[in-house]
Amino acid sequence: AAGSAGGGCAGGPGAGQLCCLREEGERCGRAAGNASFSKRIQKSISQKKVKIELDKSARHLYICDFHKNLIQSVRNRRKRKGSDDDGDSPVQDIDTPEVDLYQLQVNTLRRYKRHFKLQTRPGLNKAQLVEIIGCHFRTIPVNEKDTLTYFIYSVKNDKNKPDLKMDSGIH
Repeated sequence: AAGSAGGGCAGGPGAGQLCCLREEGERCGRAAGNASFSKRIQKSISQKKVKIELDKSARHLYICDFHKNLIQSVRNRRKRKGSDDDGDSPVQDIDTPEVDLYQLQVNTLRRYKRHFKLQTRPGLNKAQLVEIIGCHFRTIPVNEKDTLTYFIYSVKNDKNKPDLKMDSGIH
């Protein structure tokens, strides 16, 4: 029996409820966690031919940890040069958030393409730009510590322009 329509507020999201997914026609019997299922996730995993779907009778969108991990592993499955699949090399961090480039305007995508001098044929539509830029974006290394340090510095010093130089003295 699923919990209340309120999303299980007592004890946090998904508390006392079952996973809202169906796998091979059967409702999952595992306890729901705090991760939720969305149409965007459904679309991305359906392209990978994973046979899970939202149970229409579920009154919430919370999924179990098993399905959360399954979805993350399917969405992040990418081969990198030099990886042996032996588990020792960090091919992809499971907690890496997915960036939805479809939320950006076409002009922004074109500026990104121009800034990084990505070679493409002319006249690409938004979906094609998102695919090409997404592949490039995922290859950019990020020093998390430096990025967070600069972000905190910028917030504390009320510097709301991302391209503002740290030592410029301009507000």
